[in-house]
Amino acid sequence: MDPRYPIGKLQINDEITKEDIVRWISELEATPELLRKAVEGLTVEQLATPYRPEGWRVDQVVHHLADSHLNAYIRVKLALTEENPLVKVYDEVLWAQLPDNQLPIEVSLQLLLATHARLVTLLNSLQDEDFKRTINHPDNGIVSVEQLIATYAWHGKHHIAHITSLREKMGW
Repeated sequence: MDPRYPIGKLQINDEITKEDIVRWISELEATPELLRKAVEGLTVEQLATPYRPEGWRVDQVVHHLADSHLNAYIRVKLALTEENPLVKVYDEVLWAQLPDNQLPIEVSLQLLLATHARLVTLLNSLQDEDFKRTINHPDNGIVSVEQLIATYAWHGKHHIAHITSLREKMGW
């Protein structure tokens, strides 16, 4: 198993069904609690452990999920309120090195919980045609709301698996 991709790389079918969307929204709703369980009881030293050689520390993964999913929420809102808006990319490695990533992980756990509460509420209110609305991503091209949902559902599971795989490997 490649430690960079403990659940495999993101794969989105060309044909996205309503069932796919419902499942992904459910996964997004579960993400904050699954992340909290993944880090529950870890010591400061364990939180400072990289999940793989040259990988992020566990605490950086937690902060990254909050940063990334906050961007996801904004991207969905932009897609719903503008015509194919050009979204901004960001350097996640540099973001991970900023001083706010030195805060206790509880800050980012709460931010992720609040972000997902709003995101899931918004997504559950959408009509079928809303899921087809798009953003223009400088690196990924035209991306639909349904593709964003798939991506961030996978992204949460992906990083949680980094933490749970490390815990299993280390016997924590």
